[in-house]
Amino acid sequence: MVRPTRQRERDEQSEDETEATEATEGVKHCPECESETLVTSGDGNERSCEECGLIVEEQTIDRGPEWRAFNHQERQSKSRVGAPTTQTMHDKGLTTTIDWKDKDAYGRSLSSKKRSQMNRLRKWQNRIRTKDAGERNLQFALSETDRMASALGVPRSVREVASVIYRRALDEDLIRGRSIEGVATATLYAACRMEGIPRSLEEVAAVSRVERKEIGRTYRYVSQELGLEMEPVDPKQYVPRFCSDLELSEEVQSKANEIIDKTTEMGLLSGKSPTGFAAAAIYAGSLLCNDKQTQREVADVAQVTEVTIRNRYQEQIEAMGVHE
Repeated sequence: MVRPTRQRERDEQSEDETEATEATEGVKHCPECESETLVTSGDGNERSCEECGLIVEEQTIDRGPEWRAFNHQERQSKSRVGAPTTQTMHDKGLTTTIDWKDKDAYGRSLSSKKRSQMNRLRKWQNRIRTKDAGERNLQFALSETDRMASALGVPRSVREVASVIYRRALDEDLIRGRSIEGVATATLYAACRMEGIPRSLEEVAAVSRVERKEIGRTYRYVSQELGLEMEPVDPKQYVPRFCSDLELSEEVQSKANEIIDKTTEMGLLSGKSPTGFAAAAIYAGSLLCNDKQTQREVADVAQVTEVTIRNRYQEQIEAMGVHE
């Protein structure tokens, strides 16, 4: 869009000067007074000299939309861009998708002949989206990751990170000799840890079709080969979710965090399961706050055994000097 210039009228301006002005695109100083104080207009369409007022650059490309919108609804309805690219799809979401609804642009039902044609197009569209076995395996792995992430209730960012890790493992040829589901589950668990989303290995294994032992073995192998920097899991990350599932008060949650902080400083966390440690602290906090929960209830929520809770609980209360 061309904006009218603010250049003052000059009776003596010749054709040569006009050509010289057009040739000044990209200059760093004013060709008239040699000043370097060039300013850009608010809409970015003109650059002028602050000293003499000469328009140095004009008729720049306006990269904004040609339409106007005054609220969010109008902006969404007039926008013509597609969905953003995503790593959670094997083709990054760049291919065409044929809707399963047999309706036209006006919402009217299609004729039987058109429905049959759309069914054939939809079938071939699904076939040509993957060109070889590698892409089909990637499509299956990413769909499994999305299914497990939905079952765990983790945010979209975790799915993106898990997909990126799986693609890296595929590029490094780490999938060979291992099940696709096992590697997909291991990358999802790694993504949860990297994003600070507390999900234990038992919880991930519960929504997977792979055994816990294979997930742990694959996770250690992938993280070592890809050089993933994993910090130890903080037991306090599990406390809010466990307390919410048990419907405990904030007082119990604060007491559990206090117990974890004090016992961690004494070195009791070293070599212990973070989920079991957090569950024992919640059990101890519920007793101290007179909001008692049974060991079975806490163990079911944390997916640990009652024996683990009893052992960690005894260690914690002895370290804090609390007598039953």
